[in-house]
Amino acid sequence: MSEKGRTNRGKGGPGPGHGPMGNFDKPKHFKETLSKLLNYIKPYTLQLILVTILAIGSAAFAIAGPKILGKATTAIFEGIVAKISGVDGGGIDFGYIGNIILILIALYFLSALFSLVQGFMVSGIAQKISYSLRREISLKVNRLPLKYFDKMTHGDVLSRVTNDVDTISQSLSQSTSQIITSVTTLVGVFIMMISISWQMTIAALLMLPVSMIPVMFIVKRSQKYFIAQQKSLGMVNGHIEEVFGGHNIMKVFNAEEEVTGEFNEINNQLYDSAWKSQFLSGMMMPIMGFIGNLGYVAVSMLGGWLAVKRLIEVGDILAFSQYIRRFTQPVTQVAQISNVIQSTVAAAERVFEFLDEPEEAEETSRPVKLDKILGRVTFENVRFGYSPDKIIINNFSADIKPGQKIAIVGPTGAGKTTIVKLLMRFYDLNGGRILVDGHDIVEFTRKDLRDMFGMVLQDTWLFSGTIMDNIRYGRSYATDEEVIEAAKAAHAHRFIMTLPEGYDMEINEEADNISQGQKQLLTIARAILSDPDILILDEATSSVDTRTETLIQKAMNNLMRGRTSFVIAHRLSTIRDADLILVMRDGDILETGKHRELLEKDGFYASLYNSQFADAEIS
Repeated sequence: MSEKGRTNRGKGGPGPGHGPMGNFDKPKHFKETLSKLLNYIKPYTLQLILVTILAIGSAAFAIAGPKILGKATTAIFEGIVAKISGVDGGGIDFGYIGNIILILIALYFLSALFSLVQGFMVSGIAQKISYSLRREISLKVNRLPLKYFDKMTHGDVLSRVTNDVDTISQSLSQSTSQIITSVTTLVGVFIMMISISWQMTIAALLMLPVSMIPVMFIVKRSQKYFIAQQKSLGMVNGHIEEVFGGHNIMKVFNAEEEVTGEFNEINNQLYDSAWKSQFLSGMMMPIMGFIGNLGYVAVSMLGGWLAVKRLIEVGDILAFSQYIRRFTQPVTQVAQISNVIQSTVAAAERVFEFLDEPEEAEETSRPVKLDKILGRVTFENVRFGYSPDKIIINNFSADIKPGQKIAIVGPTGAGKTTIVKLLMRFYDLNGGRILVDGHDIVEFTRKDLRDMFGMVLQDTWLFSGTIMDNIRYGRSYATDEEVIEAAKAAHAHRFIMTLPEGYDMEINEEADNISQGQKQLLTIARAILSDPDILILDEATSSVDTRTETLIQKAMNNLMRGRTSFVIAHRLSTIRDADLILVMRDGDILETGKHRELLEKDGFYASLYNSQFADAEIS
């Protein structure tokens, strides 16, 4: 099942795919990142050598063409001159011209074929590297502690998987081939130019420094706009994701004008930086073209003079003119590739930053394996804070016996849900210990520890897929009959059968084709199906009506019988029969006891209870 269908989604998100020039940022550690990227390319060294050979062959065949074509031009020119001069046997040798044309066709065909094979191989290498990066990111996500996702939006993480990896893939696919071809062409053309005329070659080379000055100026000026463009692009992506994720809420509060105004402001920033960056980078080709044309004029004049002196043939002027164009093209491409390389390394840097993030503490080398979980849970002087300088759980201690139903109550922010997260080792403690059946939870593997628990949260968590698949998520190998029995126990079967296609009905991406209460019933059925040793219920009936709540409460009581259960309660009427109630405030346990005992103490619990049932008879 795809996780894109969660009903709870993070802010921010990746936009549509962008090419390297549209996803530009300046890397902070260019050399280190480039070195890491080259390590991913290293396994494909043999293929790249073959690609280089193909590129050399393709360039060589293409480079030979103009000089051969120059021979044909010379033959035509000399034949016409001989005819005009009345030389016996003068005229154009069409047989010779025809042979040259056949040779050119063969050369250009081989050049195209080699280029095609080279492109195919480079694309394959780029996609394999992208596949490896995405796979590593996917595995990394499961090894990162939750505190990482507390500081990073889901959209930023997704952007690294999509936009940044796509940038690397496109750049490797396009730039690798261009770099090899450009260098090969540059060397080959230079050799051919020297073979025609060293004087004309010097004249052509003198134009290079002139052309590079504006290119370097443009590259330097455009970088800050590319950086601003990328920043604005991320803001647009995050804003759109946030607005569409809460579209109904935005409509309810008539926030269309405010949302539109905010979007227009961000969009204007993106427009401003985007057109400046694209305009500056777009100036490169016209400027290079202008300087190149000046070079053609100089070379043509010098070539004409050399032809008059009979130092070169007329066809050599034509061949040399084509070589100048072929010589300046690689230079222009290299100038453009410099931006692409910066973009690629910047994208790779973001990916490697993610892959280098500190992971969860390593698993114990000798994990505890228990044949049977009794369900005794002990908290010993537990201290925890989401940041070291802000401790929210202070010296928390409690001893829960097997099979007990423990209710955790307290005002918002008291630390109720945090206790549950610590129990499942979503976060590591700042001090103290948590034990299950006398063993510190760090002695278990995370998988074994979390297999002990079944959880139903206040916020439903469903995936795009069928209702059957969503319930079966609790136990992937469960049969259809077991899924249906779990749904009946959760009192979800009746409403499921009224839906189109019943258990085979697809829940859409936002799961908005069923009600909030129905979503909650499905998550409860999922927990029942998992048949856990220890239950965690975070106000599991908060989204259902009173009648359904009563039915679910009966099903929950049956499920909790014989199992240790933690119930985070907001409605205190649901935990009157709890074996032990832990009353929390500001990370500390203020009171413990059963419902009636706590009421008789007339303490903090009693004030909470009376605030909810001021007019109700205390029983």
